[in-house]
Amino acid sequence: MNTQYFVILRQILSYSLSGVLFLGGLGVSASASAEVRGSGGTGVNVAEVGRVKFMLGKAYVEARAQSREVLRVGSVLREGDRITTGTNGHVHIQFEDDAFVSVRPNSRLEIVKYDFNAERPELSSVKFNLQDGVARAISGKAAKSAREQFRLNTPIAAIGVRGTDFVVSATDTTVRALVNEGIIVMAPFSAECSADGFGPCGANAVELAGQSMQILEQDGIAALPRLLPAPVNDEGSVLSGEAAIASADAAATEGAGKTAKEETFREVVELSNATAGTGDIVVASAPTTPTTPTTPTTPTTTPPATVSESPAVPDFTPTEPVTAAAVSTQQLVWGRYAATANPQDLMTLSFAESSANRKVTVGNLEIGLFRDETSLKRLEKGLGVVSFQLNSAQAYYDSVSGVVAMQVNGGSLAIDFQGSNFATELNLNHPLTGSIDFVATGRLFSGGYFRNTAETQRIAGAVSFDGTEAGYFFERQLEFGNITGLTLWNSQ
Repeated sequence: MNTQYFVILRQILSYSLSGVLFLGGLGVSASASAEVRGSGGTGVNVAEVGRVKFMLGKAYVEARAQSREVLRVGSVLREGDRITTGTNGHVHIQFEDDAFVSVRPNSRLEIVKYDFNAERPELSSVKFNLQDGVARAISGKAAKSAREQFRLNTPIAAIGVRGTDFVVSATDTTVRALVNEGIIVMAPFSAECSADGFGPCGANAVELAGQSMQILEQDGIAALPRLLPAPVNDEGSVLSGEAAIASADAAATEGAGKTAKEETFREVVELSNATAGTGDIVVASAPTTPTTPTTPTTPTTTPPATVSESPAVPDFTPTEPVTAAAVSTQQLVWGRYAATANPQDLMTLSFAESSANRKVTVGNLEIGLFRDETSLKRLEKGLGVVSFQLNSAQAYYDSVSGVVAMQVNGGSLAIDFQGSNFATELNLNHPLTGSIDFVATGRLFSGGYFRNTAETQRIAGAVSFDGTEAGYFFERQLEFGNITGLTLWNSQ
């Protein structure tokens, strides 16, 4: 079975920043930018339950019967509000009981109920509805004191808590969740588990604890959620990246006087694919070579040479879907978690094929890079600077016009194993975007992983233990859409 699904949620937040992002990083005070909104035309103000503490990109809020409004840092949120994020939108909300919720891109979260009783927290009740996308919740006083009155609904399952920090990914057909701390309880909706209820459901319910190194998955046809094991890396730790990179990259606290919850929130922000302007990733356009004026010459009577056809522009995108037989000798292959491939996906094997004699290294919601670790268990010693040539790649541009395949015309990748850094460039093209150069530099981590994140792009990859193969996936945000892609490289 798909035992590596932990990558889907663990590594969605695994590409942390090299610098610290301040809570007030946008320079806007909550009081200065707070929006005052009513209850959707009822004439009665609805009490404030939380405020936006940090955000990136585009995000909106819809009150009960009011029109959609743009969210900003300091925006007030109330019961009945629905938060919608765009393709590059991240919203971090602090609630009145010190709870925090992070809403990821392309997500819809509704605050169904948030009744916090400050004098008697055990009488509080909280309900969210994650209609689509990904959200992370860190429990506050309400959920901790009134666990039987906390609920996060998804399209097909209910999630209750035992005081926790957890991440949920939801679609109309599948829900997946992991726990960073505490315990959650997931159950599919049924006659015994109504969406109208509060708290954990008892029927067909499965618990998941943060120490279990597992995730919970519920699909639309299963009678109850299933637990999927998570592998460990060569140092015996869960290969999440979230805690490890946050610990490695997070700097000292921003200043005195911050509460423990604020520090927890800072960590959430650091893991949200934002940037503090560290400059570790460089975004550049193709350099233009200046032309040198030439002196006109007298025309000759020499007959013109035969004009040949222009050479074909190289495209490293495969023409046919990859097969297990064709990559049987490769140490690195791309695998997908879905049972069937997207018709435009030409580089991924099925989970069973990619995981045979290989272990996952990095990945996202849909795919993982699998590495052969049967002979070597760690990077060979003595590797210096290795240059790689592009073997194959695929890239897509996703916009309001749809998803289209881009040309991958070339690229370069160099890894300095002694200096623990990498640099890469990828040349992409499509009529809708023009020529795009994806350029990135960053760190090489223990275990042969390399990654980095900036405000408009991110990259994560791995190298084979003998230093002869490499691969990475990448994302780049453009003004009107996103570019995503996969690569595989061989050493020169």
